Amino acid sequence: MSNEKQQNIEQLQLLEQNLQNFLMQKQQFQTQLAELESAEKELEKTEESFKIIGNIMVSVDKKELQKDIKSKKELIELRLKSLEKQEDKVKQRVDELQKEVLKDINKKNIA
Repeated sequence: MSNEKQQNIEQLQLLEQNLQNFLMQKQQFQTQLAELESAEKELEKTEESFKIIGNIMVSVDKKELQKDIKSKKELIELRLKSLEKQEDKVKQRVDELQKEVLKDINKKNIA
């Protein structure tokens, strides 16, 4: 197997590992987003609001807490979009490399 073919295979493996990392990060962000959405819904139902800071729970203004949750949600949504763009680029590169590697393998089998 030529050096170029070997490098393509190694690069393909590395890109697939990157995709797995993107998937894990994406799941973490989606979990955080779901938790924030749940907190937002619960906050709407209550008169009193509290926030955990370190090991203590303190009373906070409901509007401030809603603003804080909204800000965190926007940040996570932004990170998710960025991650999805990176993921799409890596997927495109994986597709290109897979085609190239398969093409090389088919050439070898025909010859």
